[in-house]
Parts: sequence; C-alpha cells; structure tokens
Amino acid sequence: MIRHYVLFKFKPGVSWDDPRAQEAERTAAKVGGEVPELREWTVGRNKSTRPIAYDFVVVGLLDDMDAVERYLVHPFHQQAISAWREISDWVIADVEE
Repeated sequence: MIRHYVLFKFKPGVSWDDPRAQEAERTAAKVGGEVPELREWTVGRNKSTRPIAYDFVVVGLLDDMDAVERYLVHPFHQQAISAWREISDWVIADVEE
C-alpha cells in the first residue's frame, strides 16, 4: 500500500478568504469519490500558525505505485490540480506502508 501525502502552501496574497481557495478545497474534497484507485481520501485545512506550516493537506491510500500513476492522470484529479496550481505550491511524499 502507498500513502500519498500532498501539502499545499498558498502563494503570496492568497488566503482562505479567496474564492479560488474555497473552490480548490471543495474540488479536492471530491477527489476521493471520483478516482476509483483511492481506497481512502482525507483532506483538511492546517490549524497551525507557524510560518513553516502549509495551508492544506490531502492524504490518499492506494494499492501500489501503478495505482498512484493512474490516480495522477485521472481527469478529475487533473481538474483539482488545475485549481490548486493557480493559487499554491505543493510538496508530496508517497510512502510505502
């Protein structure tokens, strides 16, 4: 199993008051129901106020790296990424469990 972590950090000038951020959050929340490779899907806003903290996280569980690759190119996932690309930068980790 692969646990897929993505942490998003808003670009300067973007906050949760921005409608684009709210739409990106709504879209991200739906990914788990749209991408069949995802066994689990969790999303959430960060509560930490530390300067190094990221703003949003998604965590998915997939069978293997082949499933990760299918998830990455899924059209709904690509739609979600498009929304985040405009307003944030991100880091990822794919961890074997």
